[in-house]
Amino acid sequence: MAERDNRRGRREERDENPEFADRLVAINRVSKTVKGGKRFGFAALVVVGDQRGRVGFGKGKAKEVPEAIRKATEQAKRNLIRVPLRDGRTLHHDIEGRHGAGKVIMRAAPEGTGIIAGGPMRAVFEMLGVKDVVSKSNGSQNPYNMIRATLNGLTKEASPRQVAARRGKKVADILKKPEAEASAEAAEA
Repeated sequence: MAERDNRRGRREERDENPEFADRLVAINRVSKTVKGGKRFGFAALVVVGDQRGRVGFGKGKAKEVPEAIRKATEQAKRNLIRVPLRDGRTLHHDIEGRHGAGKVIMRAAPEGTGIIAGGPMRAVFEMLGVKDVVSKSNGSQNPYNMIRATLNGLTKEASPRQVAARRGKKVADILKKPEAEASAEAAEA
C-alpha cells in the first residue's frame, strides 16, 4: 500500500512541472432538459506543449468550466506527440493532414515569416514551439477536427535523420541536391 502511494505521489509531482504551457482553444456549453429545468455542462478543448517539439490535445467535460479545463489539460499531457523541427523553428517539409472533413496544409517557411495559421492551428503551433510556418485549413472549421487534422499531419513529418535511417543512407546524402538540379542551377547562373 505504501509503495502504491509513493508511486502516485511521484506522478503528481511530475505533473506539477511548469515545463508545459497550455492554451484553451474552445469551451462549449451544453444543456440537458430535465423535469426541474435545464442542467448545464461544459466541454473544454485544450492544447498543451513544451514549446520544444512536443504537443498534445485533450478534451474534458464537467458541470463547471475550471473542472472541464483541468480534465482536458490532464488528458492532453497524456497524449503528447514529438515532432522534429528544423532549427527548432519550422517544419522540415510540407505536410497535409486530414481528420474527418477537416483538411489542413502546412508548409515550412523562411525565418521571420511568423505563424500564419487560423485559430486552433495557431494554438498547436505555438505550443509546439514553431516560429515560422504557413498553413491553410480547408474543409471543416470545427476546432476538434482542425486540431486532429493538424496533429495527423505533424505525425507524418520526418526529419532528414529519420529518412536517412529508413533508406540506409547518410544524412548528407539526403540533404544534398540531386546532380540534375545542381547542373540546371549552375547553367542559369
